Amino acid sequence: MDLTLIVVLVIALALFFDFTNGFHDTANAMATPIATGAISPKKAVALAAILNLVGAFLSTEVAKTISGGIINEDPTTGVAIGPAMIFAGLMGAVIWNLLTWLLGLPSSSSHALFGGLVGAAIVGAGFGAVNYGVLLSKVLLPAIVAPLIAGISAYLCTKLAYAITKRQSGTSPKRGGFRYGQIFSSSLVALSHGTNDAQKTMGVITLTLVASGLQDAGTPVHFWVVAACAFAIALGTYTGGWRIIQTMGSGLTDVKPAQGFAAEMSTASAILTSSHLGFALSTTQVASGSVIGSGLGRKGAEVRWGTAGRIALGWLFTLPAAAIVGGLAAWITHAGTVGVIIVAVAGLVSMLAIWVLSRKNPHTHETAMSDIDNSGAAVNILSKKERRAKAKAEAKAKQAALRAKAEREEAEEEKVDKA
Repeated sequence: MDLTLIVVLVIALALFFDFTNGFHDTANAMATPIATGAISPKKAVALAAILNLVGAFLSTEVAKTISGGIINEDPTTGVAIGPAMIFAGLMGAVIWNLLTWLLGLPSSSSHALFGGLVGAAIVGAGFGAVNYGVLLSKVLLPAIVAPLIAGISAYLCTKLAYAITKRQSGTSPKRGGFRYGQIFSSSLVALSHGTNDAQKTMGVITLTLVASGLQDAGTPVHFWVVAACAFAIALGTYTGGWRIIQTMGSGLTDVKPAQGFAAEMSTASAILTSSHLGFALSTTQVASGSVIGSGLGRKGAEVRWGTAGRIALGWLFTLPAAAIVGGLAAWITHAGTVGVIIVAVAGLVSMLAIWVLSRKNPHTHETAMSDIDNSGAAVNILSKKERRAKAKAEAKAKQAALRAKAEREEAEEEKVDKA
């Protein structure tokens, strides 16, 4: 296949991935303020789109990690894999991204991308094509550490927020301000998302240009690449990810303004720091960790651990699943032009099939808002009086059980004595 044509195909697919990343990760910034009523869904996604666009122009450190870090690069011959292999890896990432969107599972778009590229690189050029040191230090370790740090931070911030606004002398706590503060904190998350996630696609396109000899290794990301990726992720964000907003906004815990504010500030801090250091972070994982941490920090809130476990399972399988799909696509592309055409057609058919399935149970901003509004009925959040009553009932039940046990033991002793 003509080199120019395959490069165009890769760029088009990369921008489509960037688009899916946008609607897949809209929930990272806007699910909690929607859940608390701080902002309407339509305004939320519009604001997130604008700030994702702005954030994409602020840094290129993450793009450098991808274009010249994860896949080994030779200053003379370029990267170890060609555009066809990158196309195969991208296809694996896109298919997994769309599948998790269909299931409403906020998996990591970032890890889908890394998994697809790594799988394609290993199949296309062997295990030596991957720089495992960079993969470990800038992808895998941050995937474990960042959500934990964000979760702990959100837990402590939520505790502090409720301590500061604690009821005194029968007066109601003044927590309404947190609802308005969420507009700022969620905007910061959207901005930070643009600084990290849009750069991943910039890195892939730059990697393709270097691999095809159209750009020198180690040179900066071209401005047209930055602009194209910024607009693609912003457009994707504006379409909204209502299925995932449903899970993030009401599926993990019943979010209140104070804890939502704490979760968003923790998420934004972790992402902005990671972008500065060039860590290709999963914004979904950080946001989920923050939401769970804030839920644990609020007295009376019961986290839906079943939902949290389902999300963690999605994280666990994202990278290897995308790697398998990317590796399979790379194996097919070894057939040359015919292989690339097969991968392209199979990928297109899979995308259309997922879209058709999604239309059978469409989620829009109206249905997402309804689910969020009704989430309180599915989450057991007890008032102070109810918690005391529950504690007393549990204590009485425990005492009754102990008395019954003592009576049984006494009866058994009497039987032994009579014998």
